[in-house]
Amino acid sequence: MPDPTPIAELGRRAKAASRTLASASTGQKDDALRAAAALLVARTDDLLAANAADVARAEADGVTATVVDRLRLTPERVAAMAGGLEQVAGLADPVGEVLDGWVRPNGLQISRVRVPLGVVAIIYENRPNVTSDAAGLCLKSGNAAFLRGSSGAITSNTAIAAVLREAYEKVGLSADALVLVEDTSREAAVEFMQQRGAIDCLIPRGGPSLIASILEHATVPFVIDGDGNCHVYVDADADLEMAGRIIVNAKTQRPSVCNAAESVLVHRSVADAFLPALATALSGVELVGDDAVRAVIPTAGAATEDDWASEFLDLKLAVGVVDSIDEAIAHIARYGSGHSEAIVTRSFDAAQRFTREVDAAAVLVNASTRFVDGEEFGFGAEIGISTQKLHARGPMGLRELTTAKYIVRGSGQTRG
Repeated sequence: MPDPTPIAELGRRAKAASRTLASASTGQKDDALRAAAALLVARTDDLLAANAADVARAEADGVTATVVDRLRLTPERVAAMAGGLEQVAGLADPVGEVLDGWVRPNGLQISRVRVPLGVVAIIYENRPNVTSDAAGLCLKSGNAAFLRGSSGAITSNTAIAAVLREAYEKVGLSADALVLVEDTSREAAVEFMQQRGAIDCLIPRGGPSLIASILEHATVPFVIDGDGNCHVYVDADADLEMAGRIIVNAKTQRPSVCNAAESVLVHRSVADAFLPALATALSGVELVGDDAVRAVIPTAGAATEDDWASEFLDLKLAVGVVDSIDEAIAHIARYGSGHSEAIVTRSFDAAQRFTREVDAAAVLVNASTRFVDGEEFGFGAEIGISTQKLHARGPMGLRELTTAKYIVRGSGQTRG
């Protein structure tokens, strides 16, 4: 196998492609997305064969079932990747949108217009669907996608990227609208984070070790796609049957993702009635809790300080009893990661307090945390969920992949 292309050269190619993409028409971008979707489906068998090699290697290395689930492609997941591209093609193009405008007393016409960021770099772990999702959103928003996946998914990522690049060329766009780094060494990852001449925005998608590496080494602007230590608070005025359904969905529908619930807080006044039924409904989930929980659910383990702060990404749930909504909000403020927090209540006042006082990218009332997702929000396939507060927060769709420029039109004005 030939040596991987140097990262600096890949960055230069992505930068060159970004300049042409910035002026591509909506029709060109949509044609490329639809061509890519069709080709993904047509090449499903090839993609599954490439993915099978990654899965076999992961299983031989003894990785957890959660990691294998994130890595594995199925015909349904390939179809979902293609559907995500089709969905993005159907969304409004943000590029060129006039955000606002005004005329100054001297006659200058000033407007603020959406434009692409340029080169959006994504560094991500064992989720090959991110290759397609990220590339599609970057393309529609006029950005070149500069991708660096994990060693565990490299065969899958390379196969997916090749399909997308082929589709782009078929409709007359540069294949370098998507550039994939095939060197998966740690040294290459650090070098990737430092491509200041090429990368306009870096988005990491991965666990704490990846985020720590970004914070230590990155020299380019970045948006953190952070942990999801998500809570569901069952209020004194909750519909308990609804609360049980929401928690079961938030924890078990897909436990390996960042918007799955990791902790449940229950108001003391409903704990005795609610917790035994919840434990039954969560059969197969390891429960850990405080003394009040263990008094009602004897099979629950003792929750440690680490448990309250953990993103388990597995069938494990920390459960606590609180005396008030104030205590629930304080607990979330202490242990939450700023991702998604939910309350189940029939009280308008409690819902208002919770949404106003809980500091998170998304706050839900009477709904599962699993809905905090770009597709569920109507954005199409998302590029990540930001837990930061600058530029982008929450699910990042097309608009979050743009910035603004000022356009000033005059008729010869000069400044005195």
